[in-house]
Amino acid sequence: MWGALYLAWVVWLGNYWFLLGLPVIFDGLVTHKVHWRFWRKRGAVKQGAVREWIDAIIFAVVVVTFINMFFFQAFKIPSSSMESTLYTGDHLFVSKLAYGPKVPQTPLTIPFTHNVLPSGKKSYSTLIQNPYRRLKGWGKVQREDIVVFCFPDGDTVLTQMPAADYYAVVRATSKDYAIKRWGPLMVHPKDKKDHYVKRCVALPGDTLLLQDARLFINGAESPLPENAQHCYTVVTQGGKLHRKTLDRLDVNLSELYYDPSLPGYRHLALSRKKLELLQEQPEVVSVQAEIERVEDGPDAEIFPFQVERGWTRDNMGPLWVPKKGATVTLTSENLPLYRRIITSYEDHKLEEKDGAIYIDDKRVSTYTFEMDYYFMMGDNRHNSLDSRYWGFVPEDHIVGKPRVIWLSTDSNRSFPKNIRWGRFLKFL
Repeated sequence: MWGALYLAWVVWLGNYWFLLGLPVIFDGLVTHKVHWRFWRKRGAVKQGAVREWIDAIIFAVVVVTFINMFFFQAFKIPSSSMESTLYTGDHLFVSKLAYGPKVPQTPLTIPFTHNVLPSGKKSYSTLIQNPYRRLKGWGKVQREDIVVFCFPDGDTVLTQMPAADYYAVVRATSKDYAIKRWGPLMVHPKDKKDHYVKRCVALPGDTLLLQDARLFINGAESPLPENAQHCYTVVTQGGKLHRKTLDRLDVNLSELYYDPSLPGYRHLALSRKKLELLQEQPEVVSVQAEIERVEDGPDAEIFPFQVERGWTRDNMGPLWVPKKGATVTLTSENLPLYRRIITSYEDHKLEEKDGAIYIDDKRVSTYTFEMDYYFMMGDNRHNSLDSRYWGFVPEDHIVGKPRVIWLSTDSNRSFPKNIRWGRFLKFL
């Protein structure tokens, strides 16, 4: 049976050099000619506790590493960008089979780590770098899927501020200042960027448009997910909302700020159900949706960072999502949309000289995309750094799909009240 399973895995992997492992399995289970457990004496009947622990640890490392690599991986929600669908403190199992696991591009990694050790140093070596290849999975990314992926801007990290978007910091200050203030820099290969989780709202070839926070895909309005949140300005009769009301609203207390000059809350994130509940409260005077309109002025931090487009987080587009094999005409106006795709994701040299565009030292007027791309947004629409702020997600950055919440904890509460029992073993 083990031989058959191993053979099936080799066929799935598509690397038939691993067939050389069949004799190892056969010898280990049947003939016992080779002393594979070299750390203990051959023929020993009774083992000491240390050797038993060594056996157990080696077995656990091999099995868990194999499972993480090809089937499931544990993931913890670090921020509120997906509330109230996924909460900060949710612990997930992410299925890599959903879209097909990637063959490790940076295989020399310390087990049970992703890209850094607790000390902050890299937990991997780039001595071996494999080309991108994805094995066959159950399907492809669909619109409205919740997806775990490698953060596109995560190739360069400020070591003193690792959670920040390095490129956004540079745009806001300067490269020299950012490195001096929060450096040195740490550079990650594509598969070792930090993991993010968002909802896919637009697929390759889709055209996206945001109008006053309403999302349109290919001309049709895309309904909000059931638990998606927007921010509202809430005016009260002069005091804070009662703690029981806040508990019923299930708001993120760490992001809650009461402004006595209002009086009330300027940025309270609410889903449709929470909004209806809040409006029923007698101490609430008014609730006004926050919308960043074009006439209020453009946001320079909105992709592709061109103020002249006039885009905001609630008003942007139309924006076409690049598709593998599609060809676009390149101009100085649309090049900012595709610059990072050409240079960072598809590894070409790009230059602009004398009003002309050169790719790999050849003058060009068009570009054909080599990969599919996706547009991701957080369900907590006004508290999410997503594709609106850094652009498209390449297909080779896709990791998997969350399948089950196996534990959820609230850092604002003490044990045992910090455990969200209603989310225990919740399937997504």
